[in-house]
Amino acid sequence: MTLSPARVPATGVRRLTTTLYGYAFLDDFVLLYPVYALLFADTGMSLWQISSLFALWSITSVALEVPSGAWADAVSRRRLLWIGPLLTAAGFALWVAVPSYGAFAAGFVLWGAGGALGSGALEALVYDELDHLGAADRYARVMGRARAARLAGTVVSLGLAGPVFAQGGYAAVGAASFLACVLTALTATRFPEHRVRPDTAGDSWATTLRTGLAQVRGDRAVRGALLLVPAVAAVWGALDEYTPLLVRDIGVAEATVPYLIMLIWAGVTVGSLLAGPAERLGPAGLATLLAGAALALAVGAASRSLAGIALVSLAFAGFQLAEVLADVRLQHRIDESRRATLTSVASLGTELATVATFGMYALLGTDLAHSTVFAVLAIPYAVTALALARARAATARP
Repeated sequence: MTLSPARVPATGVRRLTTTLYGYAFLDDFVLLYPVYALLFADTGMSLWQISSLFALWSITSVALEVPSGAWADAVSRRRLLWIGPLLTAAGFALWVAVPSYGAFAAGFVLWGAGGALGSGALEALVYDELDHLGAADRYARVMGRARAARLAGTVVSLGLAGPVFAQGGYAAVGAASFLACVLTALTATRFPEHRVRPDTAGDSWATTLRTGLAQVRGDRAVRGALLLVPAVAAVWGALDEYTPLLVRDIGVAEATVPYLIMLIWAGVTVGSLLAGPAERLGPAGLATLLAGAALALAVGAASRSLAGIALVSLAFAGFQLAEVLADVRLQHRIDESRRATLTSVASLGTELATVATFGMYALLGTDLAHSTVFAVLAIPYAVTALALARARAATARP
């Protein structure tokens, strides 16, 4: 039986999205997440050594972020998406097989490299495949659901880590994490890839990077869309690490903290799922969304109450939605042949801004309560919302 023209794209989109959601879920289904710091401590690592491992992880990701994106544009994006999880799997295997500072350091380098290979390549592959199928308008909805799948993977792994650890210790959670990475790599091999690169075939990653950055310098719309991604993603991404401290400070019992954190992440999941319906928001709508989320964050954090935590959850939902929409704006404005490169540049900006936010939080948190610091760090979002509104007004002038 011959498929109708309408059926062929639908089948192609279904294959792409099913693979994407499975990949996203498995990529964050890591049972080592809640216990790897304990593994380091139980192996005898000092606090300084543990901190240096986290720093090495961040440095690896920052150093490889942009080159890996350029490499993804110069070669196969699908190839990088299955190589990355295998590198991470090798790192986890080292941690459990030969627990020591050297093995932990090597594992973080492998994990950082694996994450960098997928950053930029995934967004670029999904957008171009949807475009190939005539469904680029579904990108926001698809990526919003993919982020929700990631969150589901994280939540399920957190729920299973305790029982698995109780039964088999670090070896069991390490083996489960290794297996999840291998399954992620196998899932990545099912991604379709129909990209045609007639003007860049044979280019080195360095050439791809130079031409991609030239596009940023020469196109104001691309530059604005690229800068919007870290402006939206960095601060709330850093604040997420401090939400347990914020929750504890409202006076709830320690055992209640995880449930309120789950409430916050339920808001984030809802924000991801709203990406499709909200895709039509223009600059004015995005500015309003950011301003409302900033207000909810400031009021919610400052109230130091259960109702305030619900407002923080609402704010995080808004920021997650805005982050997906900022990525959509960027993808719509960049050239196919440089898509992974410039997406990685945006990710690098997010990582650097996130590190700066950590530093700002540490500085402010020396003398201020966590609730006050959260409220203060809502200000950058108000500034971004104002900048978007002013840009919209300037564009509307005759």
